[in-house]
Amino acid sequence: MSYLETHVHLTAPNGTGYTQPTGLFINNEWRTSKSGSKITSINPTDETIITSVHAAGPSDVDDAVAAARKAFKKPSWRDMPPTERGNLMLKLSQLIEAHAPTLATIETWDNGKPYAVALEEDVAEVANTFKYYGGWADKIYGQVIDVGPEKHAYTIREPLGVVGQIIPWNYPLAMAAWKLGPCLAAGNTVVIKAAEQTPLSILYFADLVKEAGFPPGVVNVLNGVGNVAGAAIASHPGIDKIAFTGSTATGREIMKMAAVNLKNITLETGGKSPLLVFDDADLDQAVKWAHIGIMSNMGQICTATSRILVQEGVYEKFIEAFKAHTEATSKVGDPFADDTFQGPQVTKAQYERVLSYINSGKSEGATLAAGGEAHKDVNGKGFFIKPTIFTNVKPDMRIYREEVFGPFVVISSFSTEDDAIERANDTTYGLGSAVFTENISKAHRVARRIEAGMVWVNSSNDSDYRIPFGGVKQSGIGRELGEAGLDAYTNKKSVHVNLGARL
Repeated sequence: MSYLETHVHLTAPNGTGYTQPTGLFINNEWRTSKSGSKITSINPTDETIITSVHAAGPSDVDDAVAAARKAFKKPSWRDMPPTERGNLMLKLSQLIEAHAPTLATIETWDNGKPYAVALEEDVAEVANTFKYYGGWADKIYGQVIDVGPEKHAYTIREPLGVVGQIIPWNYPLAMAAWKLGPCLAAGNTVVIKAAEQTPLSILYFADLVKEAGFPPGVVNVLNGVGNVAGAAIASHPGIDKIAFTGSTATGREIMKMAAVNLKNITLETGGKSPLLVFDDADLDQAVKWAHIGIMSNMGQICTATSRILVQEGVYEKFIEAFKAHTEATSKVGDPFADDTFQGPQVTKAQYERVLSYINSGKSEGATLAAGGEAHKDVNGKGFFIKPTIFTNVKPDMRIYREEVFGPFVVISSFSTEDDAIERANDTTYGLGSAVFTENISKAHRVARRIEAGMVWVNSSNDSDYRIPFGGVKQSGIGRELGEAGLDAYTNKKSVHVNLGARL
């Protein structure tokens, strides 16, 4: 197979030149798709074509699963001392740091997020996540259970086997790291599928996996559309576990397909997270964190605190301050420009989705306080939307209840603490939440009563790879990150050794 069939030299808008893999990474080798199908990657900033990549079909998934199964059984991986496995992950972390400017460039070009964010936040987190889980690799212990002198009982933490992972487009590299880190630390092998909207950065990353020294077949990276390659992974009888991040609707379909062989499953799905601002809050801090919580990453965050609930005593004051801060901070434009806070939405479909919710908010009678329209560059191109704020939003409105996934926030008021909690919990989702108050007792009390997997007190969306991440209700199943992330990728085997009982 020709190198040119699976690689292309590209020069990004910031002048960075690099070689972009465009094939399927199976068994540490680059391949074309068997069907010849391809996916075209579009630059959301100016709507131009970046390149096309090969799209996996079911037979390509079969090959990747076979490679992963072979690697799982092979002594070079199965019997590798866990400290050595951890060292491979530390080496990969170092390579990510060395290639950080290129990885961040690809992420910005393909996804639209500001380059400074991609470099200083996303890629830095990717390197740190692999470093963190590399340290865990030789600290995954079973335990001895004392049941008396006639039996020696203990548990062994074992890898699950071959894992299928399907990652979203909003944080392509970071979400891959969240899944690959604990998966590899525990000794599994993996077939991971990039989002069809943003396939480029993880393909470049795949070469770093090989350079770090991972044996062939341990990590296999596929591109492909969700209803073909994603469905083939979710339903594959040779895959032991599925980990998925994406919409709740797709999560439901993944569960159905995974049921074919009762796969172990981790889902991180949608959210409509509340942010509560009490009368006694530090209003300046509440405004700044609330802005970060919904407007960062173009609002394309599963945990975005997109429902702001403000106590009546400070409601009007908060709105004015939030509008002023958003206007001063949310500079929309070229994601490679140093002063840009907000780039374009990832695709035309997502751009149109946000605009449709703007129309819905207007038609339902909410007050449009800011934004509410497209933002175009001088050439009239790009999937940009002005930061949008709706106030006087009622709980029965679509914009209050449904996940928009854009720079789009609804603000409503509450009267009492009980009212705030009832409003916060009035949702089918339960991923993130935030509480702003200077009363520490109130903060702990409200945190316990909010139905969510995570609560930020006097901050929003400052997640950490060392702290468990996940939701309740229709926001997902299981946890990622922290020590809890390892539980999703290990089985506990009980061993009973008879020391004295005779029949």
